[in-house]
Amino acid sequence: MAFEARFAENRTRLVSHFDDYKSGALRSATSTRDAQGDGWAKLWEKNEQDLWDRGQPSPALTTFLEEHPYRDTLFQDKTQRRLKAFVPGSGKGHDVALLARHGFKTWGFEIFQGVVDAANENINIYLDPSADHYANVVLGDFFKKDIEAHLGPDFQGFDLIYDYTMRKDWAERMKTLLSPIGVLVCLEFPMWKPLKDQGPPWGLNGVHWNLLADGANGLFDESGNLLGNDQEEGSFERVVYWKPPFSFKQSRGDDMLSVWRLKQ
Repeated sequence: MAFEARFAENRTRLVSHFDDYKSGALRSATSTRDAQGDGWAKLWEKNEQDLWDRGQPSPALTTFLEEHPYRDTLFQDKTQRRLKAFVPGSGKGHDVALLARHGFKTWGFEIFQGVVDAANENINIYLDPSADHYANVVLGDFFKKDIEAHLGPDFQGFDLIYDYTMRKDWAERMKTLLSPIGVLVCLEFPMWKPLKDQGPPWGLNGVHWNLLADGANGLFDESGNLLGNDQEEGSFERVVYWKPPFSFKQSRGDDMLSVWRLKQ
């Protein structure tokens, strides 16, 4: 009960904080991009990341990388090159470090220098300095070509992108960042929360399919029904849809992990 009370209190504080960053009447489940970025930056400046940071990598992603049958497909590469992974909006870098421990050359991405510094310090605690790991969180705007600038002219796309925040322009950007044979791994959380309820976190039930498979906008009407379903005009196809046996307590047991690849 103490955990549930603390979670509810943190959620209320987050919703209250982002009341000033709402979109319009017919809004997506996120605020406008620039305003929301400013809202998160202000929370970091006030050292209030405890409102959302869980202090560990995603249990769902951990279990997927270690146990799911699709991992054999994921790690199959005849060139023996080192696979590249990307975690946009990586926070303190827990998932960046996790992917690095599994052999990926991994980049995280944040828009606030204070977050970048905290993340790289945290990553250094996670990783054995004597091991051949590569994990780095860099500063930039996800929707501009800042990450490409860090990677250089030979960059040909990521093999794995892990994410849990999205909208229409997010889906288009992911398409440009993913290699032709890469995969996008999404933690779909929270699934229990109605789309029309205030966030963050915003309800996501059906939103990934709406954006990635249908090619819609992730918008919903006043009743909370997604618009543009069943078009199947998106750029992605879903190859895995899996309920992880372990996830954060806040998921209420309803989290899903989905894996997407570009349509051929």
